[in-house]
Amino acid sequence: MEVKEIIPTGRFTRAQLDLLKMFSNQIPDKDWEAIRDYAKHYFAQRATEEMDKLFEENGWGEEKIEEWANTHMRTPYIK
Repeated sequence: MEVKEIIPTGRFTRAQLDLLKMFSNQIPDKDWEAIRDYAKHYFAQRATEEMDKLFEENGWGEEKIEEWANTHMRTPYIK
């Protein structure tokens, strides 16, 4: 999965247009909650798959997670 910068173009993407069409009708709250939950789970699964792929490609394991947990990664404050 490639992360791309989002640049406003003044035009809708195909995904945005599809969603606008789909939601142009009244959808019951219960259905909307189910759709929203499905989307959250879908993107969470995709993120998990990509992290698993990174760990496999780089030979990372629990040690890498511990390293990240104990590493200070904040940008230093400049006065």
